[in-house]
Amino acid sequence: MIYLGTDHRGFELKEKIKLWLKEWNYDFEDCGALEYDPKDDYPDFVHRVGKKVSADPDNSFGIVLGHTGQGEAIVANKYKHVRAALYYGKLLDMIKLAKEHNHTNVLSLSATYITEGEAKEAIKLWLETKFTFEERHVRRIKEIEQIEETGKVIHG
Repeated sequence: MIYLGTDHRGFELKEKIKLWLKEWNYDFEDCGALEYDPKDDYPDFVHRVGKKVSADPDNSFGIVLGHTGQGEAIVANKYKHVRAALYYGKLLDMIKLAKEHNHTNVLSLSATYITEGEAKEAIKLWLETKFTFEERHVRRIKEIEQIEETGKVIHG
């Protein structure tokens, strides 16, 4: 399942993403905003995505959007087992490596600084890219999880 969340800044792009996900045969759930409201706030919607991905981090994904995508990534990353990557456009290798090396399960996009075409290309690449399960990447994700649990990095 793919969970979508945005405030007013990403609302229009989120609606297009829903069409792409249908076209690509992905199941998704819209966590809001469900209507355009220029006074809404992204934490109200992005936290729903983070909570849902956190509940099943290996089998669910999130796509969050906002003006820059920064705040949205920060909110999503507050949840245990959520690994959100931010994409501003241009360098698609960033998307690929974020998934292959960091097993990202949330993609945060700037609805302002990327084009619709860049968003579509980035989302498709991110969804199709798989985690490598190389030992060093698995080890690093375990270290991240130890930080979540203990506040410390424990090597080994």
